[in-house]
Amino acid sequence: MDERLQQYNNKMQKSFDNMLEEFGSIRAGRANPHVLDKLRVDYYGTPTGIQQVANVSVPEPRMIVIQPWEANMLRVIEKAILTSDLGINPTNDGKLIRLVFPELTEERRKELAKDVKKKGEAAKVAVRNIRRDANDTLKKQGKSNDISEDETKQLENEVQKMTDKFIANIDKAVEEKSKEILTV
Repeated sequence: MDERLQQYNNKMQKSFDNMLEEFGSIRAGRANPHVLDKLRVDYYGTPTGIQQVANVSVPEPRMIVIQPWEANMLRVIEKAILTSDLGINPTNDGKLIRLVFPELTEERRKELAKDVKKKGEAAKVAVRNIRRDANDTLKKQGKSNDISEDETKQLENEVQKMTDKFIANIDKAVEEKSKEILTV
C-alpha cells in the first residue's frame, strides 16, 4: 500500500474498531463483562472503570459477579450500575454485586438488532467521509502538480478498494452481531 494512503487506512481501521467496541457493549442475552466498560465510578476523586476497582467474573452464562477490592466501593459501584442505561438491577449481598441478565424478549432483540444496524451505518458513513477526505487531498495534490494525473487516478482507485474492503467488513460484523442477538 502507498504510504500516502496509510493514514487513511488507519483512520478507517479505527472507525471499524470503534464500531466493534460499541457492539461489545450491546448485551445479547448473555452476560458479557464488556457491558461495564463505559461505566465509571468515583475512586478517591478519579473517574475509574469498574474493572480497575473490582474483580469482574462471569460464573454463569447470564450472570456477572463484581467483587470490589475495597468494601467501601460496593455502594459506589452499585449506584453507578443503577444510574446507567444497562437496565439491570444489581443484587448486593454485602461482599459482592451480582448482575443477572434476563432473557431478552423478541421485541427487545429486534430493537437491539436495529441498534446494531444503526451503528454499522454510522461506521460506513465515517469510512466514506475518510474516502472523501483522501480523494480531496489527492485532487489538490494533482492540481498543484505534486503527483501526475495517472498517479492521482491510481491512488483514487486504491482508496476506493480500501473503502470497499472496510464496508464489506462492517457489513459482515453487523450481520454476525445481529445473528447473535436474534438467536435465542
